Amino acid sequence: MRDDTIAAFLDQLAARVPAPGGGATAALHAAQAAALLAMVARYSDGAKYDAGLMNRIVSEADELREDALALAEADANAFGAVAEAYRLPRTTGQETSARSAAISSALAGAARPPADVVRTALLLISLAEDLWPAGNRTVIADVAAAAEAARAAALTARLIIEVNVKGITDPVLAEEFGAAAAVAGTVAERADAIVAAVRAEIAR
Repeated sequence: MRDDTIAAFLDQLAARVPAPGGGATAALHAAQAAALLAMVARYSDGAKYDAGLMNRIVSEADELREDALALAEADANAFGAVAEAYRLPRTTGQETSARSAAISSALAGAARPPADVVRTALLLISLAEDLWPAGNRTVIADVAAAAEAARAAALTARLIIEVNVKGITDPVLAEEFGAAAAVAGTVAERADAIVAAVRAEIAR
């Protein structure tokens, strides 16, 4: 996926194939947020900026961008496993039980990447909160754009988690993923606050 052109990815996304789908797009929203934050921090150089802060943001955002790309690929692979589990035979009771267990396991695997996307989005929002008051004002709108992308990542990932959790029979895993999904609301609230602050500054 990381070597595809944008057009090739969109062709795959539009095709009638199991993956990529919503989970991969959630991760790519996060990757775009990370890239925007790194860009703003790189523009925030010179004596009037906090070099230590900007270097940290660049380093962390670049790492999170790589993490998000890996999660996009992991999501596509995990959903492929779900599709395979649903294709298992169920002509006998034993086959039906084995199929149900395989589906539950595959759904747990499919819930893992979007749960990690939500956590990644939370880290990105924290970086955006550090960056927007300290960054280069000529590109401050890109911090808001990054916050919106992180918000989209978290809320899209939450939907994917919620879909998968319905078929997970392990209550411990279901609770874990439910807690991860709940964090998306926090990401959205903090993203909204950043966007409002940036828009207020632009309007002055």
